[in-house]
Amino acid sequence: MKKAIAIVLSVMFVFALTAATFAAEKKESASTEKKEMAATKKAAKKKVMHKQITGEVTAVDAKANTVTVKSKKAEVTVTVDEKTKFMPKGKTIADVTAGEKVMVKYTEAEGANTAKSIKIEAKKAEKKKAKKAEKKKEEKKEAAPAPAKEEKKAPAKKPAAGY
Repeated sequence: MKKAIAIVLSVMFVFALTAATFAAEKKESASTEKKEMAATKKAAKKKVMHKQITGEVTAVDAKANTVTVKSKKAEVTVTVDEKTKFMPKGKTIADVTAGEKVMVKYTEAEGANTAKSIKIEAKKAEKKKAKKAEKKKEEKKEAAPAPAKEEKKAPAKKPAAGY
C-alpha cells in the first residue's frame, strides 16, 4: 500500500512540474510577442510627425490636390485629402489662391506631407474694412436717439350722478 501511494504521489508531482514549465513557456512567448508588437508600434509612431507651417501660398494645384506654402524658414508642399479641414468652414482647395496667408497643420510620414487642416487668414485690407464697418455701425447706433414714446393719458372720470 505504501508503494502505491508513493507511485501515485510521484506521478502527480511529475504532472505538476510539466504543467508549470508549459505555463512558463507560454508566458515567455506571449511577453516576447507583446514586446515585439510594442516596438513596431513605437517605430510606426516615430515615422509620423505632426508639423505646422504658417506662410504665404505660392502654388495651388487643384488637380493634384496640393498646396505649396512658403514661410520665412522653408517651403513645403502638402497634399490635401478628403479628411482635410478648411477654416473658415465651407472653404475648399478651390478657394485657396496664391498670395494668401495660411496656417497649415500636416503630418509627415514616409516622405509625404498630408494636410490635416488649412486655416485661410483674412488679408489685412479685409480686416481693416471689417473694423471700419463695425465702427460705423456702432456710431450709427449711438448717434440715432431712440424715438420718444407718447404718454397715454387715462380718460377723464365722469362725475357721479345725483348723490
